[in-house]
Amino acid sequence: MSFVSRSIWVLWFTFAVAGNASAQDHKASVIQYIDDRADLYTDVAQQIWDWAEVGYLETQSSNLLQQQLLNAGFEINTGVAAIPTAFVATWRNGSGGPTIGILAEYDALPGITQDRNPLRDPIDSKLAGHACGHHLFGTGSVAAAIATKMWMQETGQVGEIRLFGTPAEEGGAGKVYMVREGLFDDVDAVLHWHPSDANSADARSSLANKSAKFRFTGLSAHAAGAPHRGRSALDGVEAMNNMVNLMREHVPMETRIHYVITSGGAAPNVVPDFAEVYYYVRHPDPSQVNMIFERVVQTAEGAALGTDTDMEFEVIHGIYNILPNVSLQTAIHANLSRVGGVDYNAEEKEFAEKLRGALPVDSPPITEANNVRPMVIDERGGGGSTDVADVSWAVATGGMRAATWVPGTSSHSWQAVAAGGTSIGNKGMLVAAKTLAMTAVDLFMNPILLGNAVSEHQDRLPEDWVYEPLLGDRPPPLDYRLPAGLGN
Repeated sequence: MSFVSRSIWVLWFTFAVAGNASAQDHKASVIQYIDDRADLYTDVAQQIWDWAEVGYLETQSSNLLQQQLLNAGFEINTGVAAIPTAFVATWRNGSGGPTIGILAEYDALPGITQDRNPLRDPIDSKLAGHACGHHLFGTGSVAAAIATKMWMQETGQVGEIRLFGTPAEEGGAGKVYMVREGLFDDVDAVLHWHPSDANSADARSSLANKSAKFRFTGLSAHAAGAPHRGRSALDGVEAMNNMVNLMREHVPMETRIHYVITSGGAAPNVVPDFAEVYYYVRHPDPSQVNMIFERVVQTAEGAALGTDTDMEFEVIHGIYNILPNVSLQTAIHANLSRVGGVDYNAEEKEFAEKLRGALPVDSPPITEANNVRPMVIDERGGGGSTDVADVSWAVATGGMRAATWVPGTSSHSWQAVAAGGTSIGNKGMLVAAKTLAMTAVDLFMNPILLGNAVSEHQDRLPEDWVYEPLLGDRPPPLDYRLPAGLGN
């Protein structure tokens, strides 16, 4: 049971009101902590950018973040939820008080690379890149946690700050296994952020998402000399894809279905005896995702029957939609507005203008990076998906976005990799770190805010709701980023 629901609530409220100075003074101290160590955190982030390790294989990145927390006095529990690169870092002051969590991601995306260059310049020696900015996400969250710890230690604030090192957000659903393991059960509120091309703190939902790899097995044969002896696994994949594409007309309009053929054979003159296709199914409602996913499975079964091949599938991940928390988002937005956006110097302006030539013509001006957008409340999920969603169903959760990329940049693009590897990305990261630390101060000092956030979260949960992961009871897919046929 979380702190706010225990009987010592009244005692803590009395202490918090009578014993703490102005919240604004406390916030100034965490801002100063982060500014004083800005060079360290930018070095850490850029080292992780260089490594660009993909999901569940982020060994160096995870270790580097853990080392920063160890140096700051945190206790580290590594390899949690049966994931070698997952960890929980904890620092407690006294007994009682709330437990505030901060999420940190650090996995890169395979198949996209780019140098620190405003023009297209792939790095041929790399297989992945930080096109979603998780090198900044992880480092900025660590900076916020350490600043909060230093403030708690200096002021005597009672409670616990907990940093969750969460691998494999990109399709691996690392947080889901951590939620399933109960690692958030005693946390009162969780904060997170994400790189973006703008500064915002909206109360938005997201799309639930379920993915699987569908593997077809046939018989190899000479494609010209004895094709009648072969049974093409690739035919099975293509038949499945054709049927799913026909199905698109007959699913709810908010549905998103994507796939990529991860293995289709090696030579045209050999009938392939193995082929694999990797599918995502998304919708704002998790129950709809499950139903649509089952229809996708039926297309795979029909494709196997029609091509005389065998088919098996492996669910890789499944995640809920985000449960918004307006109480938390209002506090985060206020702190983000105090910090402000990203102000480019002359060199950054030159970089941004060059990169802007590769963005859509209707992209915002680069000065948009210096603005903070008004808070928007959007209960219906849209856009992408994140495993933060499952955390948001377990505990009151709030987040924000910071302008780490040139305005108009899309995530999962080479432009995002480029800007994230420069001082533009570093500046946005520090905006986020300060905002999260300031919000953590609010949650420790203001029991009414925390109580409202917890109450809102409980009110949003369906009656008698019990968490059931969309990915079921499968173990973490630690090898899901390996090529088809290797590991999976």
